[in-house]
Amino acid sequence: MKIQIIGGGNLGVAIAIGISKYSSGNQVTLTRRNAGSIQYLEQQGITVSSDNKHQIQDADIIILTIKPYQVDLVLEEILPSIKNKIIASAVSGLSIESLQKKTNSAHTIIHIMPNIAARFGESATCISHLEKDKNAAQKVIQLFNNLGTVSVIDEKLMDAATVLGACGTAYALRYIRASMQAGIEIGFDAATALSIASQTAKGAATMALVEKIHPEQLIDRVTTPQGCTIVGLNEMEHEGFSSSLIKGIKTSLKKIKE
Repeated sequence: MKIQIIGGGNLGVAIAIGISKYSSGNQVTLTRRNAGSIQYLEQQGITVSSDNKHQIQDADIIILTIKPYQVDLVLEEILPSIKNKIIASAVSGLSIESLQKKTNSAHTIIHIMPNIAARFGESATCISHLEKDKNAAQKVIQLFNNLGTVSVIDEKLMDAATVLGACGTAYALRYIRASMQAGIEIGFDAATALSIASQTAKGAATMALVEKIHPEQLIDRVTTPQGCTIVGLNEMEHEGFSSSLIKGIKTSLKKIKE
């Protein structure tokens, strides 16, 4: 397929790289006003342009990875050049209904929420669509299946998906940073502490994904009576580890809905 990504920020770049690396037979065009800053992507077979309309009439899927305040301007620019397209929107807080109105219901709208790990084929992408657009949505689902996992969810949960799957990347990295800092304090150099903390988090996530059981069942395999793991876990909980994370996620969701 021919994929046109409008918005060459961190997410747009991550998706473009992910598609070029982890899928075959797809042609990717990425647009950004300051295209010079992403020119290096052409070495990976990605077409780069400062013109949002660059060959857009040939695109099979148009992916919007722009800021909410940019939507109207971009649509005003591209709508006269396209007809009956699949538009996959990763715009935070913009519902399918709202985008349908902005496009006069002339295109198929799919709501997507990937994250920047797409560039490594490890995105947790959430997708929602109207029932009538099920066949078109399959093309988008197949595309993002190459970039990690895909969860098809109700549209009403897309704001929550943004927090859990996109903002969640930062939350997970903050855990890794804290673990790294603790590793330095107990004797490791920074590089070694980062390597151990990152791989341990990756290993734990892999276990959860593969075994598909409650995390506490996996935790039980690590904890032994009167052992060092359980006392560490209990101390973290006394300091509000779980409750602070939950509060942070709920606060982020509240911000999106403002």
